[in-house]
Amino acid sequence: MHDFYYGQASLLNFRHALNSFIVLFLCLLAAPLFAASTYPPTFEDARAETYRKVGSTELKLWIFGESDTKAKKPAIVFFFGGAWNSGSPEQFERQARHFAKRGMIAITPDYRVQSRQGVPVVECVKDAKAAIAWVRENAQRLGIDPDKIAASGGSAGGHLAAATGTISGFGSDERPNAMILFNPACTLAPIEGWRPPKVIAERGTKRFGVEVEEISPAHHIGAHTPPTLILHGKKDTTVPYASVVAFEGAMKKADRPCKLIGYEGAGHGFFNGGDYYPQTLAEADRFLVELGWLKK
Repeated sequence: MHDFYYGQASLLNFRHALNSFIVLFLCLLAAPLFAASTYPPTFEDARAETYRKVGSTELKLWIFGESDTKAKKPAIVFFFGGAWNSGSPEQFERQARHFAKRGMIAITPDYRVQSRQGVPVVECVKDAKAAIAWVRENAQRLGIDPDKIAASGGSAGGHLAAATGTISGFGSDERPNAMILFNPACTLAPIEGWRPPKVIAERGTKRFGVEVEEISPAHHIGAHTPPTLILHGKKDTTVPYASVVAFEGAMKKADRPCKLIGYEGAGHGFFNGGDYYPQTLAEADRFLVELGWLKK
């Protein structure tokens, strides 16, 4: 029983950890995490290209920003959230337009989800990895600096972005050079600092398509993992704040740069609403300035 405790070995803390993980598990696997967006998306001034074909499914991505092969720009790739079940690339349209105006190439890919293609989560991971690989392979043509590609996303999309920078295999080992994660589901199994009951996690194997640890970013951090910014609500009951604290701890243990910014009183999907949108956008912008990718 002691193995199931999170933090202190008291029954109260155990129940708290159990309840938190059940909320995480049920919300991520069953319910959409964000307000509905139009699907398929329609962007008047973005360029659409196909980055992957899987059977009869053609996966597109939308590109914002002017390409100049003589003046390569940094790029940022945004993966939408929606519990790996639904969602639309429209979710990060505002952020994409902002960074395009800042001189980047911003990209919002589509990927397969359960409600449309009936796929387990591991297939979403494969699509995300394929998107990053496609961006790097086409960097010259798109006017992108292949050494300055950031992966970003929110919730399930944050999980996919984190997976591209941590997990090996599943089709490609191309990795982003930075990660900006909004309330990401980046710790999906027990780890130091985050101890949900393993028996609960095991129930998700069918939904994930593999053993959960295989696609839990926090379990695959290493020298290959790029500098990371995490923006997370401290009152998030869908992806508990403690889970990203554990990810940050694993990054520090591996001596990888990681900055976690917690927002008091903020819940899940907070970054696209109210005052939190400009605040989180400013932090993401500042992070890229600190990396030397953007000017102040």
